[in-house]
Amino acid sequence: MPIEFVGGLFPRNQLAQRAANATPRLDLTYLRDLARAHEHAGFDRVLIANGGGDPMFLAAHAAAHTERLGFMIAHRPGLVPPTVAARAFATLDQTTGGRIRLHTITGHAPEPGHGERLLDKAERYERAGEYLDIVRRTWTEDQPFDYEGRFYRLEGAFSPVKPLQAPHIPISLGGSSEGAYRVAVEHTDLYALWAESLEDTKARIDKLREIAAAAGKSAPRVSLSVRLIIGATEELAWKKAREIEATLKANTAARGRIEQQGLSGGAERQLALAARGEIHDKALFIGTSTAIGGGTDSTSLVGTPDTIIESLLAYHDIGVTTFLSRGYDPLPDAIDYGRYIIPAVREEVARRAHATAQGRQADRRAA
Repeated sequence: MPIEFVGGLFPRNQLAQRAANATPRLDLTYLRDLARAHEHAGFDRVLIANGGGDPMFLAAHAAAHTERLGFMIAHRPGLVPPTVAARAFATLDQTTGGRIRLHTITGHAPEPGHGERLLDKAERYERAGEYLDIVRRTWTEDQPFDYEGRFYRLEGAFSPVKPLQAPHIPISLGGSSEGAYRVAVEHTDLYALWAESLEDTKARIDKLREIAAAAGKSAPRVSLSVRLIIGATEELAWKKAREIEATLKANTAARGRIEQQGLSGGAERQLALAARGEIHDKALFIGTSTAIGGGTDSTSLVGTPDTIIESLLAYHDIGVTTFLSRGYDPLPDAIDYGRYIIPAVREEVARRAHATAQGRQADRRAA
């Protein structure tokens, strides 16, 4: 099973506490250096989330300062027309040399600040399915087409600009509701989860595969978002984790609010996992999540490089193909991941794949 590593790209160090009078100006030097650090560390691509500037423009800037690094661009269906988004992504795919992935974020709640007022989450996922259907058709159809759906009605939809990647730009999706599973199976090639225990993660992957089988489709690959906190010894790694936990608590208190994400399925599961204990399996730490109230990709693997490598491989064994990992000090952490984690995991996955292939060849010869 192939392995992929995704980091995080930001126009400033978002994990550091900002002064009340801090400038909102984007730090393009930091953005450039962080992108280059990920490229040199061996990451396949980086996620650019909403909230720190327009992800597409940030990807364009970072692409101009890198050569092979891919960009996983967070995009919320429904805020702009799907044909407009399709043309923009196709243009960016061409100008970056085919380095773009569209990462769909539907969310557990609407965004009235952007004019979105579709309250029902199931309906938002239904709309996301129509949206992605139109986007993909806009990328692939050579003639204008009409579309009649519940949320979108188009006449003569068409884009003369097509993606460089064939047959189209890859699509991923983050979400945890029943609707998210179904949209992922129907429209994406990668389904993104936040890190939970091995048992809970396997149950979610099994459910994804069951829904895909019932629909007569291949299940999308699985991405797992987890922070990595590395130390030269277990003691030093946990000391570092506790310091990060304390900093997160202090920063949250200084803002005067908990970054709770309401009733999202992911947030509910994080809180339920925390109620069962703050450490799970060999190295999964929930304290970095509860420090901010849960609800983001904030669970962590803590330990020496060997411990973290072993933990990542355990997730790979149950079906995870992509690891989305960003640190709490993003630039030096990206360098450390490239030094201690990424090559070792790739090497072991390749060794296992080779051993499996040899075993199958031996079985065929014996038969």
